[in-house]
Amino acid sequence: MPEPTPPNRAATAAKIAANPLGYKVCEGCDSIIGSAAPLCPNCHSYRFEVSPERVIHQARILGAREQTSVTAHDLG
Repeated sequence: MPEPTPPNRAATAAKIAANPLGYKVCEGCDSIIGSAAPLCPNCHSYRFEVSPERVIHQARILGAREQTSVTAHDLG
């Protein structure tokens, strides 16, 4: 079975930056998640920064570097 193509982080970051109100930044691990999620799926934190400026800033940071966190998809 072939390896799935990794997501284009820069394109995902641009999508998030274009709609920052749809996302929030986890204060536990700095992941960006959908605004409706009650817990971070990566670290299970329930504290979030929701300001559009913070979401855009974090999206730019994450979009410019390689993934360093392990996600559920990585373990699956």
